[in-house]
Parts: sequence; C-alpha cells; structure tokens
Amino acid sequence: MKKLSIYMLALTSLFLGACSDSFLDSEPTTSLTDGNFYKTKDDAELAIVGCYDGVQAIYNNGIAFPVLSEVASDNCFGGTGNNDGLNYRMIDQFDLQVSPGDVDALNNNWIAYYKSIYRCNVLLQKMDQIDWQEDTDYRNNIESQARFLRAYAYFDMVRLWENIPLLTEPSSDNIPQAAVDSTYAVIAEDLMFAAENGAETVEAGRVNKWAAKSLLARVFMFYTGYYGESDLVGKLTKAEALQGLEDVIASGNYGLVEEFKNLWPAASSTPNEATNELGTTYAGKDNMETIFSIKYNITSNYDGDTDGNHWLVMLGLRTQSFSPYGKGWGGCTVLPSLYSAFASDDTRKEASIIAIEEEGLDFDNSDQREYTGYTNKKYTPLALPDGTDVAEDNGAVNFQIGQVQDYVAMRYADVLLMAAELGSANAQSYFDEVRGRAGLDPLTANVANILAERRYEFAFEGLRYWDLLRQGVSTAASTIAISTTVQDGGVDFQKVISSSDITDKRGLMLIPQTQISLSAGVLKQNDGWN
Repeated sequence: MKKLSIYMLALTSLFLGACSDSFLDSEPTTSLTDGNFYKTKDDAELAIVGCYDGVQAIYNNGIAFPVLSEVASDNCFGGTGNNDGLNYRMIDQFDLQVSPGDVDALNNNWIAYYKSIYRCNVLLQKMDQIDWQEDTDYRNNIESQARFLRAYAYFDMVRLWENIPLLTEPSSDNIPQAAVDSTYAVIAEDLMFAAENGAETVEAGRVNKWAAKSLLARVFMFYTGYYGESDLVGKLTKAEALQGLEDVIASGNYGLVEEFKNLWPAASSTPNEATNELGTTYAGKDNMETIFSIKYNITSNYDGDTDGNHWLVMLGLRTQSFSPYGKGWGGCTVLPSLYSAFASDDTRKEASIIAIEEEGLDFDNSDQREYTGYTNKKYTPLALPDGTDVAEDNGAVNFQIGQVQDYVAMRYADVLLMAAELGSANAQSYFDEVRGRAGLDPLTANVANILAERRYEFAFEGLRYWDLLRQGVSTAASTIAISTTVQDGGVDFQKVISSSDITDKRGLMLIPQTQISLSAGVLKQNDGWN
C-alpha cells in the first residue's frame, strides 16, 4: 500500500517531560526509544503527558476548531485584516469560490489531529508490555485518559469532515474513509470505558470519569440530532446519556462560578493606570466550573516550546489594544444581531462581547475586514494600561504564540443545560440555576427555550454551530444565512451567506486537497466542495 505522511511521527516526539508551571509544560526528550520505553509506570505517566501535549497542539495549527466553530455559526463573521487572505471568509460563507486557492485551508488541522491520535494509539498499543505493579486502577486510569483524548480528537474530526480514515492503532497505510457510524462507535466505546474506569477525583488538567460522562452526552446529542437517530450507534440510549450527566451533577465536584464575568480574564479585569496593572476578579484556571480544558502556559522560546495558546491572537482587536483588551488579528467579528438579542439585564452580554462604540473605544477600522462594531470578550488577549501585552510582560516570547488563557472545552453550565434538554426530572431547577446566575427570571424549561439559552450562555465557546447543526442542516442553514452590510477597511461591503451553500455541503468542511492527493484519490472530497 501507499504510505501517508500524515500518519508518520518520530517516536521521540511522543516523550515529553513536565516542567514547573503545569504537567503540560514540556520539552522533547530524545534519549528514549521504542526499545527502552513503555516498561514502567513512570514511562506510562510520561507517555500520557505526551498525549495531552498532542491534544494541546491540535488547536495551535491551522484554523483552530474553537475559532472555526464560531466563524461557521451565526455568532461571528470571519473578520481578520482587510488585506489578509480570504480563508476565513471562505469558511464563513461555505464557498470555495471566495478563495479558490484555499483548498488546503484545513491541512494543518488534519495533520495535527492525526499526530495527536497517533500518540494515543501508540500508548494504547503498548499497555500490555508495561509493568503496572498489579495496580489495575492506575492502569485503567491511564487507559481512560488516552481513550478520552483519542475520542475528543475524533469527535472534532467527524463533525468537521464526517468520513475520515479511522485508526485505532499506529499505521502509515493509505486507508479509505470509514463509515461515519464506525467512527462514532469508537468514540462511544472510548468514552464509555473512560466513564467506567476513569478517576473520580478532580485533578487540574487531567480528564476523569465526569469529563467522559459529560462529553459522551455531547456526542450523543450531536449524533442523534444531526443523523435523526434515537441512540448513539446502538451503544448509548438517551436515558443512559442523561444518567451520566446526573452522575456528574450528583458527584458534587462542580458548580457554577457565582458571577459569569469571572469566568473570563478580560471580562473580569480592570485597568489601573496609576500602577500600570490590571485588577481582576477572575476565578482562575481550573475553577469549580471547569470540567475539561485545553491547557496553555507561557511560551518563552521558539525551540519547540509550543505550550502557549496560538489561536487566541486571532480574536484580539485588529492591531490595537485598549486595556484590558489586547491586540490581535481581528478574527470573528460579532454580528450586531447577537448583541441586540441579549436581554438588557443579562449579565452575560457585557461579559461576552466588546461593544466598541458603546465602550468608547477609539478603534480604527481601516484595516479591519467585516467590521461590525462588536467582537468577543471571552477569548481575547490582555493588555496593561500602557499597551504592553500581558503574556509578554510575564515572559512570553511574543504575544502571538505566548498567550496563556485555557480553552474551556466543557464546563458545568453545559452539563446542567444538557441534562435539562434531555428531560431530567430536575430540568426546571437546572435551567433556573443557569439563568439565575445571569440575573434573569425563570423561564419554562422546554427544549426551544433551552436551545435559545445555550446561544447566550456559550457564545464564542465553539458550541453554537454544532448546536445549530444538531437541529438539522436546514435549520442551521436558514439561521446562518444572511445578507447585510459590513465594512471592509472602512468601505461598505455586502456580506452574503447563502443557505444553499450550507445545505449542499451538509454543513461539513472541505477535506484538504493535499491529503486527497497524498492518498492518490483514496480519500474523497465532501459534496459541494469540489
């Protein structure tokens, strides 16, 4: 068979040692080989750190999944600079003709996902040769973490591209795309194993059984919604998905942070010009609401140190800082319709969106594409009053790759709303808890209201697009479709997103042409992107 370079990863790149700030802060170790590794519990610990590092690296390549998910939704336009390439606009409009040369817009994403999956597969393949010292619980915990991380990566991929090569062991063979149910079966089995065998304790940066139960419910809800099925490929019923969420709630390990704004660094920061500092009420990383997050730390050099958040800079205000908001590349400009849709007394409105004119920011939009007057506040770089980037002030190599804000992939509010949507006997109290934190009065906890609430609660967290798709492609397409005027470099531009462009592609993304070429045509492009 032909060999696919996307699956090939030097063995030494798997082995990563931990540094001071977090177990994810790592440097490559090149003295380890397949012959002298995977022997001891210490080796297993080092290998699982490598798996976490692989997942961390996924979003530092290409158009990061959290960013793409917002660009594709009705929350944001592509944005970026007026003279930048048009890859963000192409994704936003589901139209390759916007930028025909961007057939590889997601190639780096594809490569990074398979590198991450490779690391997990290698560790899982080597489990039987490790001396676990009869510590079955520890072995099961390591396996649970590796299987969760593999499932997490595959769930991103199957939503983006649907039919993808499915690898459950290391391979460089040129294999065809798997049937979608086969991929979902692996995801379900991996998460069910982790839900049964994962740790019950909460450890910062590590996944546990509660994270697995939470993600399993998310997978169930997307699969059954998008494909119109009653269960998750025969592996999980609605009642079982709900029970998993109830278990997370009953565990008592998690809760809602009292004030919504304190979940987000920028929303909870106040500049002090006299001291050139930021005061903050930020609840911090790994707060009581965090169930699973992708961890980031200071990147202090270019020598293989990629622990910083590389994608956060895409969401900063275009090349300008207004403390506490730092500069960035102007991606994901926010639709005014979202800003106006928030209730006036909803505390999430101010905590989630930078309203440029309302906040009196003297922003120059001459280099901003698709300017709307609004951008996101949840994920944006921080700047001191004198304009210095906070990450750089703390030793990062530069503001582009040194940001440290984690991506909170799953938080407790999501568990409450998913449980309510799935029909928990406590649906009303769960719904009231989320709305009450936002300063809102109770509302009937029916599915329509819960789905509407999710947009306000999780705006800019990478969930909205998939929430729309699981209501049906036609619903997503009609909701996202728009014809409106924005400004490109200060000049009016008619922005059009056609519902047919979304339905023709069934909401899926284009498979990178490089991967199709490397496969000699074994891989087939998704409909509508040819």
